[in-house]
Amino acid sequence: MAAVPTDSGSRPAAGARFFCTAGRGLEPFLMREVRARLAATQVEYISGKVFFTTCSDLNMLKKLKSAERLFLLIKKQFPLNVSSVSKGKILSEIQRLINDDPESWLNAISTWKSLLELDAKKDKLFQRAANPPKRKVEENDIINAKKLKTEQLQELQESGECPLEKQTEEETQEQGDFFTEREKSQEAFQNDVVKAADAKNQSNLTFRVSCRCSGAIAKTFTAQEVGRITGIALMKQFGWKADLRNPNLEIFIHLNDIYSVVGIPVFRVPLASRAYIKTAGLRSTIAWALASLAEIQAGAFVLDPMCGLGTILLEAAKEWPDVYYVGADVSDSQLLGAYDNLKAAGLKNKIELLQVSVIDLPLPSESVDVIISDIPFGKKFKLGEDIKSILQEMERVLHVGGAIVLLLSEEHHRRLKDGEQSSIPLNSEGSHTGEPSIKKCLKPGGKTGTSEAVSSSFEASSQECLDKTPPFGSLVPVECHKVSLGRTDAFICKYRKLHSLGL
Repeated sequence: MAAVPTDSGSRPAAGARFFCTAGRGLEPFLMREVRARLAATQVEYISGKVFFTTCSDLNMLKKLKSAERLFLLIKKQFPLNVSSVSKGKILSEIQRLINDDPESWLNAISTWKSLLELDAKKDKLFQRAANPPKRKVEENDIINAKKLKTEQLQELQESGECPLEKQTEEETQEQGDFFTEREKSQEAFQNDVVKAADAKNQSNLTFRVSCRCSGAIAKTFTAQEVGRITGIALMKQFGWKADLRNPNLEIFIHLNDIYSVVGIPVFRVPLASRAYIKTAGLRSTIAWALASLAEIQAGAFVLDPMCGLGTILLEAAKEWPDVYYVGADVSDSQLLGAYDNLKAAGLKNKIELLQVSVIDLPLPSESVDVIISDIPFGKKFKLGEDIKSILQEMERVLHVGGAIVLLLSEEHHRRLKDGEQSSIPLNSEGSHTGEPSIKKCLKPGGKTGTSEAVSSSFEASSQECLDKTPPFGSLVPVECHKVSLGRTDAFICKYRKLHSLGL
């Protein structure tokens, strides 16, 4: 994924400080993405969040694929002191989030308004370009146009064909779909743009507070109580008015035993909600992470032999279009759902679907460059020892040097590890050893806490695996990441084929 330059005329002048929420285990993927896509600096993470500074505009920020939600950062600091203190002192601590540094709040609001106003201007320019002003039509032009249309219709009737109406209908539909998609992407923040433009000064702003508490603070205050305390402090400090139904802006606060974070949601709709996916299957952020780990190159042959609803292929094809994609599955209903998704996303001509078994793929040996798949698991799917035969068939069709990226349940991962003579070292949290701790990464004031430690630890672990005996014929583990799927955990595992099976 290459970094894409942004228009210098539509970006915050000195760069703004943001943070994204991410599913547990996806922080390393998001760190890589913001560096590559946004040319972000001061990239650091704490559990479930990645912080970064960038000059990118809203259009580029919208393209983040591994993030759940995006926030403009107001404040980040160590957790509130709630042990062995009275409730009144904790109350004062919460109020100090606003009163100790009001300038950081005002600066963040100014940046937020600038981002929205710049995006509104760009949107107006887009609409003008899409709808050029109509020139005055002369009477002779109308007569000539009618004459030409009559002659064309006569020719078409004589030939027995009449595609003109159909073509016009198709073009109108395509244009309608395009503008509908554009309008949907703007809907998340268009109201904010209008209201922010109307607000002549910050005292006219209306707001609401969304709060999340966990750990010791949650035992003393509810999220609603913290939100009310924060709201009162904001009204006293800045003169803003509370509006729970339709405010100009929302303030997000997350308090726990590790950190206190305050920010402004940049978009109403989460980044993880994909407008182009009709029927949701695998979480889109997980699907994108799988595809990003595969290092897909232009012209490659990419296969998902257990594609289900096609979410992984959709995410890959949206990001890396110049590739030949094939999805396979044994289920009629899954393939029908996948086809509907491809059609809704406008990718039915980019991805080929096959109804075949994963252990009997109709492909020549060493014909595939990349394999990416979510191996089914749960009560409905009991693969057991079949996981090894599945991997062997994938190994057969994969090119030497090609990569396999799989999403495995904890049981599948354990079965595969039982067959390995070595495995990637994991700590108690399922992350690579050598990853920086949360405390080390959390530094108030937005200073860098991690640099390249995560990436270097991945490379060291990968090299360690390559130096040892491959566990499955020619396949060797390269990377492994423990990720959260909500109620359960899973592993994203990458393997590489070192040599032909005959060797």
